Amino acid sequence: MTGGSVARVLVDSPLPQLDQLFDYRVPDRLRDAAKPGVRVRVPLRSGGRIANGWLVELVASSEFEGRLSDLEDVVSEVPLLTPEVWALARAAADRAAGNASDVLRLAVPSRYVRVERAWAGAEPDAGPLPSTPPPVHGAAEGRIEAGLRSGERMWFAADPRPVRLETGAWVGAWAVTMAQAAAHVLADDRSSLLIVPDYRDQEQLQAALEAHLDARRIIRTDARQSGGARFRSFLDATGADARVVIGNRSTVYAPAARLGLIAMWDDGDSLMNEQLAPGVHPRDAALIRQEQSGAALLFVAHSPSVELARLVEIGWVREIPGARNARPRVIPTEHQAAHEPGSARIPSAAWRQAQEAVREGPVLVQVARPGNAPLLACDRCREPARCATCGGGLAIPREGGVARCVLCGTTANGWACPTCEGTRLRAVTIGASRTAEELGRAFPNTRVVLSDGEKPVLRVGAESALVVATRGAEPIADGGYRAVLLLDGERMLLRESLRVAEDCLRWWSNAAALVAPGSPVFLVGVGGALATALTTWRQGDWASAELASRRALRFPPAVRVASVTASTANVARAVDAAKAIDGVDVLGPTPVDESLARALVRFDYAAGAKVARELRSEMIRVATERRRPVAGRPVRRPAVLRVRFDDPEVP
Repeated sequence: MTGGSVARVLVDSPLPQLDQLFDYRVPDRLRDAAKPGVRVRVPLRSGGRIANGWLVELVASSEFEGRLSDLEDVVSEVPLLTPEVWALARAAADRAAGNASDVLRLAVPSRYVRVERAWAGAEPDAGPLPSTPPPVHGAAEGRIEAGLRSGERMWFAADPRPVRLETGAWVGAWAVTMAQAAAHVLADDRSSLLIVPDYRDQEQLQAALEAHLDARRIIRTDARQSGGARFRSFLDATGADARVVIGNRSTVYAPAARLGLIAMWDDGDSLMNEQLAPGVHPRDAALIRQEQSGAALLFVAHSPSVELARLVEIGWVREIPGARNARPRVIPTEHQAAHEPGSARIPSAAWRQAQEAVREGPVLVQVARPGNAPLLACDRCREPARCATCGGGLAIPREGGVARCVLCGTTANGWACPTCEGTRLRAVTIGASRTAEELGRAFPNTRVVLSDGEKPVLRVGAESALVVATRGAEPIADGGYRAVLLLDGERMLLRESLRVAEDCLRWWSNAAALVAPGSPVFLVGVGGALATALTTWRQGDWASAELASRRALRFPPAVRVASVTASTANVARAVDAAKAIDGVDVLGPTPVDESLARALVRFDYAAGAKVARELRSEMIRVATERRRPVAGRPVRRPAVLRVRFDDPEVP
C-alpha cells in the first residue's frame, strides 16, 4: 500500500506470536488524533475481535502488499508512550524472550480520563531549578559529580550512618547521597529516576530530596497512591520539564525529559525482583536504558549484590571511593558467654551493653520472623524440623505444649531427623511478638516498640525504647540507635537458597547502618567469612569471593540461567534447540507435576541473544501449534511453554 498514513501498532496481548508491529491504515476521521504514543483499538483478523494496542510510529507506506485494515479508534488524547520508553521495553523484552506489551503494562499505569483531560488543560508549574547543589555526600570530592557529567556507570558504598537534614528529619546517609546527585543533574536541566525497594525507602528519599529541591520538581510513583494520583504523576513525568522521579522497581521505565541520571538503592533486595512477565530485573533494565540514553547510572548500597560485583569486576561499572573510612563497630558474639536467664536468647555481653544503652536512647533488636511461635530445628545437626505429613515447619504453640506443624497442625510425637536421625529439638527462631514480650518483662520500665510487615513503624524518637523489628522493617531512629542486636543469624542462614548468605549480609548491614556513630552492633551466633565481612565492613570483598565460588560451579550470576517449563516433549525440543549454541548446557528436565517438566538452560552472557531467540521461537511454535479435537475426549487447553530468564526462584 502506498499513499496516506500507516500506523504501526503493538497489540496488547500476552500471545508471543502477536509480539510484533502490525500495520493499519489511518482513516481520515482519526488523522488528527493518531499520534505516536497514543493508545488505540484495532481489529484482529481472527473472529472479528477488537484489541487494545499502542501506536508506536507513523510511516508513509507499508511493506504489506494486501489491503490494510483501518484503525478502529484512538483511545487516549495524550501520547503516553514515549520513543525512549518504547525502545527500552522492546530491548528488555528481547533480552528476556518476553513480550514488549507485558513490559509496557509495568511502564504505563491505567488511564483515568478525567485526570488526563485536567492535566492537558493545566498550565505546567515545575518550580525553579536548583542553583548551586552541595557536594555529593560521602564520596571523594568531585568523583560522583564528574561521573554524572560524563554519563558513567558507578557503584558507591553508602556512608553507614543516619544523617540529620536541615528540616530536622533523620534519614539514612544513602538517601542524602542520591538526593544530592539528583540535584546536580537537575541543576543542568536534566531528569533523574531514583529507584528504591519499598515505600519505607521512598519516605527517606523524598525527605532528603525536599531538603535540596523544590517539591514541585519531585514526582513520586507509588503503589500506595490512588490510581488517579499515580496516573497524574506519570503524566507529569511525560512533560517537557526536568523532574526527579522516585519509586519502586517499575520506575526504571518512567518517562523523563532529558534523562541525566538513573540511581538505584540496594539493587540486591528481593523486593527488586519483578514478579510479572517477563520478569526483567530493574538493574538489567537500568543498564539497557543507560546505554540507550547516555545518562549516568549510580548504584548505591551498603552491601553490593553479587551481580553488581560482577559488573565491577568486568569493568562495566566503576567503583567510586568514599571520602572516609567510616564503619559501624560490629562485635560478633559466636564465642561469647551463654545467654542469661530471661535475656531473650541474647548473649551476656550484649545483654549488659543493651541495659546500659537503653538508658541513653533507643536500642534495636532485629529478629528473623514475625509472630509468637518458636520455630524448631534438630538439636544435633541444626537442620530445620519439618512435619512428616506436609513438610511444614515445626513450632511450639504460644500457649506451650507439644511441638506441632505450623501448616496442618499435626503434632510432632516421635519426630526423628531425616538427616542425622536425632530426636531432640531446639528453638532456633522466636518471632518478633514473643521477643517483644520477653524484653518487655526483662525491661519493665522501658517502652517496647514492635515493627513488622503488618504493623510497620517508619521512625522512632531519640528517647529510651527497645525496638524489636523483623528484617527490612527496622525504623530509623533520631540520632541513630545506641546499640543494635542482630539475633537469629543462625536461623536466617538455614533458608534453602543460593542467595541466603548474600541476603543475610545485606539485612545485617542495613540494620547496622542505623546505629549512632561509635555505638556497638552485636552479631549473635554467626561466625566465619560473613561475620568477618560485616565486622570489617568489607562486604564488597565478600561479594567478589562469592562470585569466584559461583563461577567455579557455573552458578548465576557468573552465567545466565533460563528456566523452561512445559510438557516433557516440548521441553525436550526447546532445550535441544538451545544446546546447539556454543557455551550452553542444560540441567534436567525434572518433573514439576503430572503433566509438566522443567529444565534449566545455562549459558554465557555472550550467547544470551541467541538463546533468547531460539527459546522465543519455540514459544511461538508451541502457541501456534494446531490441535485436532478427538471424538469422545474433552477439548485440551492450548499447550504453553513458559520461559523465565534470570529466574530468582532457581535455587
